[in-house]
Amino acid sequence: MHIGLIGLGRMGGNMATRLRKAGVEVTGFDRNPDTTDVATLSELVAALPAPRIVWVMVPSGAPTRATIEEVGGLLSAGDLVIDGGNSRFTDDFVHAEKLAESGIGYLDCGVSGGIWGLANGYGLMVGGDQELVERAMPIFDALRPAGPREESFVHAGAVGAGHYAKMVHNGVEYGLMQAYAEGYELLTAKDIVTDVHGTFKAWTRGTVVRSWLLDLMVKALENDPDLAAISGYVDDSGEGRWTIEEAIANSVPAPVMTAALYARFVSRQEDSPAMKAVAALRQQFGGHAVHPAAAEAHHAGPSSGSGSTN
Repeated sequence: MHIGLIGLGRMGGNMATRLRKAGVEVTGFDRNPDTTDVATLSELVAALPAPRIVWVMVPSGAPTRATIEEVGGLLSAGDLVIDGGNSRFTDDFVHAEKLAESGIGYLDCGVSGGIWGLANGYGLMVGGDQELVERAMPIFDALRPAGPREESFVHAGAVGAGHYAKMVHNGVEYGLMQAYAEGYELLTAKDIVTDVHGTFKAWTRGTVVRSWLLDLMVKALENDPDLAAISGYVDDSGEGRWTIEEAIANSVPAPVMTAALYARFVSRQEDSPAMKAVAALRQQFGGHAVHPAAAEAHHAGPSSGSGSTN
């Protein structure tokens, strides 16, 4: 199988590498001349055998919309576009309808795994027609972890369902991270607890709170026991906000996820040990940038909410 991949940033580049290791031929395009395989999207499309499959992995919002519009104008009937970025699910309806006018198929794919996905594989949540999903299954199988497909891949439903599932996934992630972070702050606040790192590490086997996020918390504390090198300023990609908006729209109570999102807003006003822990976790699983502790006083206000995948 041979696919085109647009966007060779932090996740896209790793995904291209994993696909190639699995025997999938990848022609990549990126605006960075040091990483791209071809100079233009036209060259990318020309390099692919028909019917073509193009995976888009660029920041959500305007960059993704512009990219899909441009590449859609270059593709032919029978080709397939997959949006693997963090797009809002409502954008998927527009993309699918527009591409369908030219006979081009569309799938939306929520991708989880961050910077660890290259080695461990990615969790995948896909929306779209079953026939198109089956056509792209060799790609999904190459990207996901080894083991039963149903433990790392789901055809979640119709167009939009993949990104909707990923949105909710990220909302749950917010809540889990905040719980670990608050536990960290409580442990550090009590003078009788002298080994906070060891306490977290002791939770990693045999306890009901063990998880990959807990493992990453332990790793963060091994590197910086007091989390002294970073501030407690925590960005958000936008998906947590969308999750809460959907909870409100569907009258679903979501107090944990809502509180976790608001805690990130609090982090931009004052520093706290709990928010340092959340910032450290985001760096561990996703390679997200952290703000140096010395610069904490200079940061305030909302994040871009761009949902960047680069």
